[in-house]
Amino acid sequence: MEWLYQPSLLSVQIALITILLHLVLGIGIAYYLSGQKTFFKSVIDIIVTIPIVFPPIALGLFLLLLFGKNGLVGSILHNFDIEVIFTATGVLIASFVAGLPLVVKPIQSAIDEQSRIYTEASYTLGKSKLHTLIFVILPNIKKVILASMFLGFGRSLGEVGITLMLGGNIIGKTDTISLAIYNYSFGGEIDKAIVLSLILGTVSMLIL
Repeated sequence: MEWLYQPSLLSVQIALITILLHLVLGIGIAYYLSGQKTFFKSVIDIIVTIPIVFPPIALGLFLLLLFGKNGLVGSILHNFDIEVIFTATGVLIASFVAGLPLVVKPIQSAIDEQSRIYTEASYTLGKSKLHTLIFVILPNIKKVILASMFLGFGRSLGEVGITLMLGGNIIGKTDTISLAIYNYSFGGEIDKAIVLSLILGTVSMLIL
């Protein structure tokens, strides 16, 4: 049952870490992008939204060039003996990037749409922006946050294109459930591909 256990375990581990990253960084980015627009905010907004409109395999190529040993980021990390490409870290980055817009955009809209009366009242009482965010803004949009986390989780769990480029689809090391389905399908082991597809499909329906 190693064929079932390994990709499932990796997918669950990556998904759980991705949820934590989305919860912290996703909410932080959404809060930053809310409110009055600036040029820098617009640039960040475009970067966050790219995974929705850009072909995953092409985005994976750009990330591969960015995080490769000779890439802008990869060369710096390589000096600290940190490898991203063809590792579980690469799979994690792919998962995070793929689901990020589905987390950020709904939360950003929810923050923009809620009444500013409570926020202004909190500031009037001398509360900081961080205190206001945690104890005033976020509790008012908790349902949107929960829904966004589920959407991001589902998108990350089913990611193939970016993961294929960054993780390398190394059997027993970086093959997630989605990549394992791909491998078994083209390897002629349809029965295993069907089992994994049913697992992934069931999780997706539960998310829905």
